[in-house]
Amino acid sequence: MNKELNIKDIENILQNRIKNDKYQTLKSMPTPENFKDIDKATKRIVDAIKNDETINLVGDYDVDGVTSTAIMVSFFSALGVEINYIIPNRFEHGYGLSPLILEQIYDGIIITVDNGISAVESAQICKQRGLDLIITDHHTVGDVLPDAYAIVNPKQSDCPFPFSEICGAQIAWYLCASIKKELKFDYNLMELFDLLSLAIVADIMPMVSLNKTMVKAGLKVLQKSMRPAMVVLRERYDLKTVTEEDIGFKIAPLINCAGRMADPSIALEFLLSFDEVEANMQLDYLIELNESRKEDQLKMFNEAKEQVEDSDNVVVVSSKDWNEGIVGIVASKLCEKYNKPAIVFSINEGVSKASCRSTSDINLYELIKTCASLLNGFGGHKQAAGLSINTDKLENFKILINQKIKTLPKLDEDTNRNSLGSFNLINVHNEVYNLIESYRPFGITNPYPIFTFNNLEIFNITKMGKNKEYSKLVVGDGKNIIEVIIFIDCEPMNIGEKISFNATISKNEFRGEVKYNLLFKELL
Repeated sequence: MNKELNIKDIENILQNRIKNDKYQTLKSMPTPENFKDIDKATKRIVDAIKNDETINLVGDYDVDGVTSTAIMVSFFSALGVEINYIIPNRFEHGYGLSPLILEQIYDGIIITVDNGISAVESAQICKQRGLDLIITDHHTVGDVLPDAYAIVNPKQSDCPFPFSEICGAQIAWYLCASIKKELKFDYNLMELFDLLSLAIVADIMPMVSLNKTMVKAGLKVLQKSMRPAMVVLRERYDLKTVTEEDIGFKIAPLINCAGRMADPSIALEFLLSFDEVEANMQLDYLIELNESRKEDQLKMFNEAKEQVEDSDNVVVVSSKDWNEGIVGIVASKLCEKYNKPAIVFSINEGVSKASCRSTSDINLYELIKTCASLLNGFGGHKQAAGLSINTDKLENFKILINQKIKTLPKLDEDTNRNSLGSFNLINVHNEVYNLIESYRPFGITNPYPIFTFNNLEIFNITKMGKNKEYSKLVVGDGKNIIEVIIFIDCEPMNIGEKISFNATISKNEFRGEVKYNLLFKELL
């Protein structure tokens, strides 16, 4: 599509994106009983509450896992029920419900959130020890299911829940809703929507239908929430309104960096802070950790680029010096730069662990599955995954996965990089910007509108950022000029050069003055 767009074209395109969404209101949302095993899980949890059994909760170290844990802890706290909760430290315990985590659990029942669907060995240990295991997870179901008391996961082929592309926190929330109903407990589940919106955005769920509706409602809750963590976040970042981009670029990295750099319990304690004094102290620490993460990430990204071979269809890079907590972000950056699936390994002597990210036209889980014979283990979903392999098999893996991708069927076209069409600088104004904003939230499969700007001359280039890793261009078409902000790694450009590129429209307010600029996406 390469026509010169007008405002009516943009409105038609955005309206067409959502016209077939089934769940456009909170009232139309599917109900908890649609999940396979949720009634069984609920009754077992309610029995545990009534019989004063120990309830053990096992989360995960990313935003989805931490917020899933916070949702469950908040709900059980409202019930007046004390639970034991553990979030694995990736450096000590590895991922999810591992045998190491089970060493900390002695009795009662176990509930997992945002993990467990690949915990076959741990489920067997639970069985041997007489511990009832309830798995709630959203990751892709493998060939072998854990032998658990109940499994609540919409990706099971026999699960009738009508919308499977949801995150772990949504399933945790639905479980709370089911328990509330069973106990006839008077509690407003909307109070948890601030946490829910963090998880849906951060875990890169498709921003359509049920997800879009929940996030739209969650952002409104987040904006007014008196949860101490949310109050101090709004104050610290001067968030008068909160968008999904604020979550993606400001809030989620702080929650994630705890697990990447130290221990995820720091982020959980922040979300569960008792008052604003405690929340501000925790936030200071998270910001400090995040600054360290940024420095490490930039160094790793630059080193990774040196290893990339242009002829490969899958980027596979590795180093013994890379922090395994940051490889996922580096994989995302490589995927964005090269528009290819990216797999980044942290080598730890005989075993290497990787985080993997993919473009939206490749099912990453299915791609990795074609190489399963070489791996110690893997798990994830279409866009993101993790895997473990013996280091001596790394080179064979790289060769094999680059062969397998050639025969893997493509998914729908990669819409996240597509331009809606050509746009003139004179049309970058308040009316267009406000129209686009009215269709928020945006995300994967429903991206913020991207436009093509053709043959604009570069008048000035300024380096930005603490490490001068970003750029600001001033470009023009002979009649109009505009600033272009570049946050991604791209080819060098020169003053006087004419460029064509894809970008989104952004608003900048400073001391009462409103300016519109462009956020650079890719050079054409």
